[in-house]
Amino acid sequence: MWPCRGRCEEDGPVRIRTARPAELPVLRDIERAAGQMFRDLDMPEIADDEPLPVDELASYERAGRAWVAVDAADTPVGYLLADVVDGNLHVEQVTVHPRFARRGIGRLLLEHLAAYARTVGVPALTLTTFADVPWNAPYYVRCGFVALDDDDLTPGLRAIQAREAAHGLQRWPRVCMRRWL
Repeated sequence: MWPCRGRCEEDGPVRIRTARPAELPVLRDIERAAGQMFRDLDMPEIADDEPLPVDELASYERAGRAWVAVDAADTPVGYLLADVVDGNLHVEQVTVHPRFARRGIGRLLLEHLAAYARTVGVPALTLTTFADVPWNAPYYVRCGFVALDDDDLTPGLRAIQAREAAHGLQRWPRVCMRRWL
């Protein structure tokens, strides 16, 4: 459903498809590997943060809001989870394994979500992210997202901010972003 294709350079074509139940533990492995990049930014708490449990990932998969980027062997190399927040699709998580980073896979996942959102009549994508991490807010700006002022935050985004603060994420500057479709 909603095929998107790209290239993973020497590894061949990358395809986006819905996640399968048997792959959910692999998504946790991808998240752990990608989290290690935060150590270089003196954010070890983020690197050590445990990925979502399989049962929570399964709820995204059952709802049809979990997509994977797969290599030519149909092995997940990245994934995206989305929630519905205030009538928009909210990027809960988008992660690419570091071995496959900087090849456009994250952007391919985001574009896949945007295409899906358009087909179901959703007006925008939203997300929350670290403001100063190079592969977070600056990256999302390049993908068409804009930072929201406090006055532009919806009730659902405020609730997400509160949950993130309770989890300790506000220790580092965070930003809410939106991309109109």
